[in-house]
Amino acid sequence: MQSEHRTVLDVLVEEEPAIIESWLGEAKADPSTRPAMQVEAGAIIRGLKEALDAGGDAERFDGPAWESVRGTLADLSRSRAARGQSAGDTSAFVLALKKPMFASVQKRLAQRPQELVPAIWALSNTVDKLAQHTASVYQLAREDVIRRQQEELLELSTPVVKLWEGVLAVPMIGVLDSGRTQMVMEALLQRIVESGSALAIIDITGVPTVDTLVAQHLLKTVSAIRLMGADCIISGIRPQIAQTIVHLGIDLQGVSTKATLADALALALKQNGWRVTRDQDA
Repeated sequence: MQSEHRTVLDVLVEEEPAIIESWLGEAKADPSTRPAMQVEAGAIIRGLKEALDAGGDAERFDGPAWESVRGTLADLSRSRAARGQSAGDTSAFVLALKKPMFASVQKRLAQRPQELVPAIWALSNTVDKLAQHTASVYQLAREDVIRRQQEELLELSTPVVKLWEGVLAVPMIGVLDSGRTQMVMEALLQRIVESGSALAIIDITGVPTVDTLVAQHLLKTVSAIRLMGADCIISGIRPQIAQTIVHLGIDLQGVSTKATLADALALALKQNGWRVTRDQDA
């Protein structure tokens, strides 16, 4: 072990309670969160001691010696991300360890100035690596939260509803991309299997624009539905969308289209042999 790392390890071993107390003071720990932060700080210190005692070098932070402290930092980042705290606050908490450690190292090496600069550099580099890893894991955790929220919103925004016996409908709102098309296709095909429906209506009234890519996604969905033995009607073909489809040269021949969802439902009922009549006494 290099001498500068030995100095840092000695400080952590001999002054751990005081270091943690000063650390929480620098981090301005709120009384309500102080117990949890004290546990987090203690876990980081223990992992740091294990890594340094095993000869870990911060330049090889991805090595096995740092596995424990990496896991601790990952847990810290994920828990704070789930609580909605920012990446800056999370990294600042880790970086707050520097000041009390600097003071202890400087005091310990006051009579050996030639060892002070290497020790301070090693300490600073190590804490920086901890903070960088924390920020990286935090970012991944937040991206995972955002991804799951987007998936949940997509599921809510594209419900598969039963309009009539044997007739399903998917009202689509917003931009239609490949990921959303795949989700709609899977949900719709699953409901076709579960309900035994023979006809599905895809309503695009809420889709702002239709371009070549959107049309391709729709045609893929129609093809998948037909492979399941069902038929499909596309409703919500407004005048602007009709003009765009013609202008782009998109071939929707063989696909039933209607201007409104009501018209599509009427066609679906007719194809399924239903006839709806008005009560003369109503």
